[in-house]
Amino acid sequence: MRLPTYFIPHGAGPCFFMEWTRGPADTWDKTAAWLKGLLAGLPERPKAILVVSGHWETPVFTVGAAAQPELIYDYYGFPEETYRLRFDAPGSPPLAARVRELLGQAGFPTAEDAERGYDHGVFVPLKLVAPEADIPVVQLSLRGDLDPTAHLAAGRALAPLRDEGVLILGSGMSWHNMRGFTPAFTGKSEAFDTWLSQAMTDPSRRDEALRVWDQAPYAREAHPREEHLAPLFVAAGAAEGEPGRHAFRDVAMDVVISGYAFGERAD
Repeated sequence: MRLPTYFIPHGAGPCFFMEWTRGPADTWDKTAAWLKGLLAGLPERPKAILVVSGHWETPVFTVGAAAQPELIYDYYGFPEETYRLRFDAPGSPPLAARVRELLGQAGFPTAEDAERGYDHGVFVPLKLVAPEADIPVVQLSLRGDLDPTAHLAAGRALAPLRDEGVLILGSGMSWHNMRGFTPAFTGKSEAFDTWLSQAMTDPSRRDEALRVWDQAPYAREAHPREEHLAPLFVAAGAAEGEPGRHAFRDVAMDVVISGYAFGERAD
């Protein structure tokens, strides 16, 4: 049973697990509800999850190979209790090796890191997606050049995992401008989101649109640097030519944020 792939918004730091005081208290409720329901819409429960997060970049694609990854609390200025959050899902060295095998077959140099834990782009959303922490999780880095063509190709190389029970998640944000979460950017975020959603749902133009994403309306205001968009390249590449769907949309912190599904079954 072939699994779809997803690009998910992972919110702001540990936003789902604290009293939110930087705007309305319910700012992240809709995002949390969507993440909590993600597995229920799958044709089968994943055997493992591969996550590409916007918070890990390396010179070559690098896979986390720890058997029991720790957590990396790579957010700052949040309540003390958010630095005691736990997500004790096991890693999967065999899946890490399989990821390297597939990328290597596609001509990519790769590396592994047997020490690195899960950053918050992994454990924060997955505490909602898989709260029992009973599904093995492996993290794959972005390549430091953030080249769309390379990340789309990496996704294509990893597509066989979908037939092996592995759920591929790109974890980032469709809008990520740390100075651009204000009402002054609401309209710009709507324009960028409209372009992105139209491009993602049309498989005939999706790859080319992502290669030139920075020509979209307000692209560089949406992403002054595209590390939070690059996980989308991998998720889309792993479902090349298959339908995409604008699976989630909300306005949070005054800007539009979206999630996307690729390669879902037609019932």
